[in-house]
Amino acid sequence: MSTDTPLDRLGVGIDTARYGHRVSFLRPDRRPAAKPLTVLENRAGYRALQERLEQLHQQHPQAHFHVRLDAAGQYAVNLEQFLRGLDLPMTLSIGEPKRNKDYQKAHFPKRTTDDTESQAMARFAVVELPAATPPSSSAMVLLREVAGRLQAKVKQSTQAINRLHNLLARVFPELAILTDDIAAAWVLRLLDKYPTAQDIAGARLATLQKIPYLSAELAQQIHLAAQQSTASLRGEIAAALIRDLVAQVRHCQKAEHKIRQLLGQAYADLPASGHNQLITIPGIGVATAAVLAAKVIDMDRFPTPEHLVGYFGVFPEEDSSGVDKHGKPLPPGTLRMSRKGNDLARYYLWNAARSALRCNPAIRALYRRLRAKGKRGDVALGQCMCKLLHLVYAVWKTNRPFDPSHFPWEQTTDTNRSVAATDTHRSVAAPGADVPSASNDKAVGHKRDKPAGKVVTTAPLTVAPTPVRVNPAAPARRPKVDFAFLRQQLTMQQVVEHLGLELRGRGQQRRGPCPIHSQANDRQCTFSVHLGKNVFQCFQADCAAHGNVLDLWAAVHHLPLYEAGLRLAETFGLRRNREEEPVRATR
Repeated sequence: MSTDTPLDRLGVGIDTARYGHRVSFLRPDRRPAAKPLTVLENRAGYRALQERLEQLHQQHPQAHFHVRLDAAGQYAVNLEQFLRGLDLPMTLSIGEPKRNKDYQKAHFPKRTTDDTESQAMARFAVVELPAATPPSSSAMVLLREVAGRLQAKVKQSTQAINRLHNLLARVFPELAILTDDIAAAWVLRLLDKYPTAQDIAGARLATLQKIPYLSAELAQQIHLAAQQSTASLRGEIAAALIRDLVAQVRHCQKAEHKIRQLLGQAYADLPASGHNQLITIPGIGVATAAVLAAKVIDMDRFPTPEHLVGYFGVFPEEDSSGVDKHGKPLPPGTLRMSRKGNDLARYYLWNAARSALRCNPAIRALYRRLRAKGKRGDVALGQCMCKLLHLVYAVWKTNRPFDPSHFPWEQTTDTNRSVAATDTHRSVAAPGADVPSASNDKAVGHKRDKPAGKVVTTAPLTVAPTPVRVNPAAPARRPKVDFAFLRQQLTMQQVVEHLGLELRGRGQQRRGPCPIHSQANDRQCTFSVHLGKNVFQCFQADCAAHGNVLDLWAAVHHLPLYEAGLRLAETFGLRRNREEEPVRATR
């Protein structure tokens, strides 16, 4: 591209930090448009950035600025507000740190510096042209700040409770067996008054029973356990340590309660939008709604409810590594709740799901169905969290309150039970017994509200028996495909060579045009594969495909995952599962 050619756009990448930010400027041909700039977090630094942008605008008056801002932590908030106040043709996109990091590794695999990170974001801005991030209101910024503070307080409370639990393991280990919540008010009051097992054993049982919310039966069990305790720490020093930790737990709880009140006030100050309907969902209170609103910000960020569920990490992941508490290896296919997502939001969603079991018909019916199928309680509760997020997405998107009668959730469950009971009755009835059939409910001539009698029907006197096929052919069973086992037999290099992809690079990281969305004459290297990890990713915003060898095969050939597995095994002559012989190769 000639230097005399007018530029229609300029890419600006900003890598944010605590005390300063690194800014890079790129032309559409990926060449530098100006020298990189370090912007200090003060008025002089912001002024230097404004002068550089105005200088570039004077040199290229037809160019539109595409600014990519890294959103690591809260360091970009002030800079974002400053950039939005500039009178320049600008599209500002706030990038996800994970996506920015992956893009930087794809184009600068051997270097990780402030310059490479800002250059990678400038390249992404000028090449991919990401959509503008809508600005957040001042009320939303304040709500997010309070939510972040609440999350910090919750972590402090958890740490204080863990320290108390750890010390009790040596001062009064039996107490953790008798109660599930060490931070309960009655436990803290008990430990504040009688901090060691020796003190509890020496106390009168009637005095222990006077502690609020401590039942007489449990008080007797605690008193007996204290008399027979195996505690190794005793005396005044151990008692002082316990009282100090009890005071810390109480202090954290009070601070957390105060921040939660501020969170409710900040939520009430938000401008009217679909988030106001969250509290109409039974089980979701003001605190849960405020936390969800602070993390979601704008529901338009999520095209489908599944994207919202994935954002909060409410889905199972396989975890077959290690052994259980009994020393037995975890069986293959063991699933656990994903650890992705915001901890504070997941904490409130879990409690909201437990509350919804009592007052939300949709959640209650789902939980009953899952438990009837043999699902564990925690697994069923995880599914209820997912269902709650679907309801959150619906009421927020439509800006309409939750309607309990929108769908007969519990009636459907009762109907299924009655149908199952009828089928069971019919199956155990004696041969020749008269069992009412569901197909006769609408027989011509019969009325449900009238007693049976002589009626005239349109049925003939004789009905020809339906011919029965002898030895009917069983439908062909679909072959079983073990996706994990199938991927183990194949490498990314084999698939790339078979597809004939022209990738650049000599190491394990290769780049080239995307085989999924690129045209014949498209030479943009947005497609990246890692031959060692057998994964791929496309950094084009509209494509954004990523995954393993099976995902790549399915995306290139536009096939469902099951059909792609069959085709892949047939092409390379692989075993579809561990029980069968390899499929004859067709390539």
